[in-house]
Amino acid sequence: MNIVPLRAFEDNYIWLLEHERQITAVDPGDATPVLDYLSGTGAELRAILVTHHHGDHTGGIDALLARYPVPVFGPAHEPIPGLSDPLHEGDSVVLPGFSESLQVIDVPGHTRGHIAYFGRGALFCGDTLFGCGCGRLFEGSAGQMWASLCKLMALPADTRVYCAHEYTQSNIRFARVVEPENAALKSREARVMEKRADGRGTVPFSLGEELATNPFLRCAEAAVAAAAQHYVGRPLGGDVEVFAALREWKNNFR
Repeated sequence: MNIVPLRAFEDNYIWLLEHERQITAVDPGDATPVLDYLSGTGAELRAILVTHHHGDHTGGIDALLARYPVPVFGPAHEPIPGLSDPLHEGDSVVLPGFSESLQVIDVPGHTRGHIAYFGRGALFCGDTLFGCGCGRLFEGSAGQMWASLCKLMALPADTRVYCAHEYTQSNIRFARVVEPENAALKSREARVMEKRADGRGTVPFSLGEELATNPFLRCAEAAVAAAAQHYVGRPLGGDVEVFAALREWKNNFR
């Protein structure tokens, strides 16, 4: 399986899963880059995967379906244009042209019904987990998002994470304030700055790298908990409260 990144809007990624010129598009917020790729390569769209209902992930579906009447897989409890195959945790998706399946994981928090797809060492997580960050809590609670991130943390460390936005460099600025003495984070910052200076993307990245550098996955670490407690000015009772404090801090970080 070849995974092709397409850029959309200011910082979105649309991921194309390609096998023998058969394409599955993940979170096509804009149809134009997908149609351009199909036209330029002679490939055929065979399916659409969606992680959640926000327009920058679903806005291109109708235009794609007008040209390619393909199945649309997505969260069962969210309004997805053209949804034909509603999914819940524990479901598996066998994509047209692929022999192996992707497993569906419920990851509410950013939205109430957000899902992720995992298979063949790849995780397509939409706006749940970012490079050194996580999604805002637009519809879910801190407890829901923390539980969702814990599910992702339990995946193999060599999992390649394909999130939907190029946010890593700005997220590292916040992470360095939370954990200024984290050597792995300092090293990652240098690599990310070099990539961005050259116009290269920072996604995908490994889950193991996130576990070592992403403060939102490190709420049990003493240094992260202490930084969160300092921000709110009071003791915090456990990982969920630390996570909630970090998320509030990041929302207001400039």
